[in-house]
Amino acid sequence: MKKKNIPAAGLYCITSEEHSAGRSTLETAAEMLAGGARVIQYREKEKTKRQKYLDCVELRAMTLGHGALFIVNDDVDLALAVKADGVHLGQDDMPIEAARSILGAGAVIGVSTHSPAQAREALRRGADYIGVGPLFLTRTKKDVCAAVGLEYLDYAARNVQIPFVAIGGIKLHNLEEVLRRGARCVALVTEITGAPDIKSRVGEVLGILARHELLSPARTR
Repeated sequence: MKKKNIPAAGLYCITSEEHSAGRSTLETAAEMLAGGARVIQYREKEKTKRQKYLDCVELRAMTLGHGALFIVNDDVDLALAVKADGVHLGQDDMPIEAARSILGAGAVIGVSTHSPAQAREALRRGADYIGVGPLFLTRTKKDVCAAVGLEYLDYAARNVQIPFVAIGGIKLHNLEEVLRRGARCVALVTEITGAPDIKSRVGEVLGILARHELLSPARTR
């Protein structure tokens, strides 16, 4: 079976129940998928281990039903237990090689990076994709590092040969600039989870990507 990976271009959706205007993780994910999302990362820091497991069992079934990739943030054991497609690791999480030994060669392993040096290290260790950011100030995560600015995005666009996700403070008002600087796959967290109509907001972002010739028009419907 051919190994999966995140799309080189597209929208990378991340859950955040805290920023979902009273909606549950499962409700927001269902709307993301209905809008055309093809990657969902489960990122819920404040829930119990049991609740995370129950959420992810449902999300695994939902993403399979839509042909979407399912990634679990940080928790390798949880990703294994629910048969997720992979895991996304932070700089202080388990090393890539250890996660690979647990999840297997077919797992998708992404790593958050905040500098060219971290990007090079992630590639050397065998990451399948990297996160590039936070590009702008963001309060979505309580332990987030300072914004790295668009210069790191410039570096990634020129030098990173695997898929990368531009992330951190990206909104509709600055998305065009991020795309002009070379981003092809983007994550807009609260801009989507907090939208009054999540399905429409996902479609709107996909439409912008299509106008930049990063997606075919058919992928936006």
